[in-house]
Amino acid sequence: MKSPAINQAMNILRLLREISEGADTLPVKLDKIITMIVREMKADAGTCYLVVDDNYLELFASCGFNPGIAHKISLRVGEGLVGDVAEHNRSLAVADVWKHPKFSYKPDMGEDAYKSFIGVPLSRWRRAIGVLTLQKKEIYEYTRLEMEILETVAMVLSELVASEEMSEYKNSLIRARGQSEKEKYKGLSLSKGYGLGNAVVHRRRQVVTKIFAEDKEKELKKLEAAHTRMNADLDEKFDAAKLGIGEHVDILDAYRMFAKDKGWYKKIADNVQSGLTAEAAVERAYEDMWNRLSGTTDSYLKERLHDLRDVADRLLGYLSGDNAALSPVNSDNLIIVAQTMGPADLMDYDYTKIRGLIIEDGTPTMHVAIVAKALNIPVVAKIKGIFSEIKTGEMLAVDGNEGYVYIRPGIPVQEKIKAKIAEKEKLQARLAELKDLPGKTKDGVKINMYINVGLAFDLDYIESTNCDGVGLYRTEIPFMASDVMPDVEKQVGYYKELMDRADGRKVIFRSLDVGSDKLLPYWGNVGEDNPAIGWRSIRITLDRRAILRKQMRAFLRAAAGRELNVMFPMISNLSEFEDAKETLMIELEKEKRRHGEVPSKVNVGLMIEVPSVVFQLDAILKQADFISIGTNDLAQFIFACDRGNPRLSERYDVLSAPFLKMMGEIVSKADEAGVYCSVCGEMASNPIEALALIGLGYRNLSMSGSSFGRVKSMVRSVNTIDIEDYIKTLLKSNKRTLRPQLISYAYDHGIEIY
Repeated sequence: MKSPAINQAMNILRLLREISEGADTLPVKLDKIITMIVREMKADAGTCYLVVDDNYLELFASCGFNPGIAHKISLRVGEGLVGDVAEHNRSLAVADVWKHPKFSYKPDMGEDAYKSFIGVPLSRWRRAIGVLTLQKKEIYEYTRLEMEILETVAMVLSELVASEEMSEYKNSLIRARGQSEKEKYKGLSLSKGYGLGNAVVHRRRQVVTKIFAEDKEKELKKLEAAHTRMNADLDEKFDAAKLGIGEHVDILDAYRMFAKDKGWYKKIADNVQSGLTAEAAVERAYEDMWNRLSGTTDSYLKERLHDLRDVADRLLGYLSGDNAALSPVNSDNLIIVAQTMGPADLMDYDYTKIRGLIIEDGTPTMHVAIVAKALNIPVVAKIKGIFSEIKTGEMLAVDGNEGYVYIRPGIPVQEKIKAKIAEKEKLQARLAELKDLPGKTKDGVKINMYINVGLAFDLDYIESTNCDGVGLYRTEIPFMASDVMPDVEKQVGYYKELMDRADGRKVIFRSLDVGSDKLLPYWGNVGEDNPAIGWRSIRITLDRRAILRKQMRAFLRAAAGRELNVMFPMISNLSEFEDAKETLMIELEKEKRRHGEVPSKVNVGLMIEVPSVVFQLDAILKQADFISIGTNDLAQFIFACDRGNPRLSERYDVLSAPFLKMMGEIVSKADEAGVYCSVCGEMASNPIEALALIGLGYRNLSMSGSSFGRVKSMVRSVNTIDIEDYIKTLLKSNKRTLRPQLISYAYDHGIEIY
């Protein structure tokens, strides 16, 4: 007598054969098959994803989800639970997807009600060619027997998927989209967005052919002239660009420091003195640096080597005279195509006309990708051989959300991309409308929203966002952009301009935060093994007290007659804060004695970014007027994870219960002590993370100007009491991340987290 499980399997296979051999078209067959499997396996929903190429899966049929979503949902192989099944060619069962770290939420699916998941691969020649899934609304543990039944069904379904009929169906879809197989590529998305325009193939590196110099003096003069012109052009290019604020500004300024580095230039000049041409001398200087550093495992140094390669190539261009405008295409819509690029290369083009960037050899941490992302340029990378496939002037379409590149796209694809672009522009216009609306939640709670400021043109965000003030002024940026240490008068000019532009709004100055990856061109590099936890920030300025005293003096004079807020970074114990605060107070007394006008009020605070101060918080709150949490450093120190290392990017999440608990304790203690508490790290710039902060009790957020509209939209759509209650329940979780649950909550409650 056959068991019920065997009877169930045989019945499903019989029905599958009947549907497969029927006269329906293939799409209808697939829909009927998935509906039948869902019914017979007593599930609530199911899908069939097929591998379209080696990189991504496309939804071909579904049951129980939103109607009409076939061919509108796609996943990278390895993305989400479905992508994991395809990548490893093995089955996976999950009792509650919302608690699984690999879960990838697709709002268009209509999957909010489903919890349990089982997925099995459709295999051919030991390789996944698709994935069959089932889901239930309740939390449910699928049994081994149920998995074996579904795996047996998948074996038979694989025959249909691998058939000529399916191959022809796929080809018909491609033809309907106006795209041939060879004109559509799947890559890795480094920056989201959509772009349509004409290709500009970025120039290749020049080859040095002449090695030995005939006239050393002539070569030295040529080198000096080229070096001067290059730096003058870079200064003009970077100062003219409205680049926003954030990590990309630091990157471009560090790049400019490379170009002006006197030690590097001296090595090139010494090479010329030894008998090389200027071009060969540049190459030799780079090769020496490469030989010394190429073996490093430090991701920061590796990215700096890429920057140095780009600076060397740029200088070679000036030496040869090949430094003219790079775009031979007369178009307002450019798609830049490159094998690799440095961050300054992007600024060689009119970035306001760049609609997309395609990089054959690209990583999420490469500096040009970070700069492009800040400029809202979609970036797709990791498409082997695409550089040689594309010709300058060809029409290209870039889908940075899914990671697709289309060469010579057909009309249907062009219309789709145009619609997506229009959708994004509509969203931007809507966010702009928020400018004059208060930053209040639905239940009337005021969230003070500030911006982080670096360079002078960042000040434009004060007016354009109508923010509550500047929650973080990075005073090191002017130091990094200068060839010499700015004196007191120059610093006063920087700080006074900011206060004038703020026009009475709160401004918080952070004292000089250099060291680690923020090096000054006029200071020697101490060459530490672990610069992030080395001699940096307040440790430098307390040791070199004259620098700190001069900056405090400049703060006091710039804020004459107005309220001054100064915070010290990288404080690791109470005595450091007391020492730094005393330095400011001594300078204040000196200003009073010299009968200069002093600030109407002086508030002194510190950044919470070193874990040790969290354990001294009670004592610190008795002496600090305010605190601001730098979540970037705090998170990497708490988790012992380098946030710049791509291998570790998924190892920790600030939206984990332990980190959120700590953040909650900090704001709770600050509130009890009556001390102003804000967040000025990246958490405040991300709507879903800022949502969690509000749920923890934070009412002061400082963010990048480019993120201001999205965060404000979230703020105005949330109810604080509801999110606070929900966060309390989440903090009991032991999951690696609570991000999926928070995203689901936002969608369920109509919270805008664009």
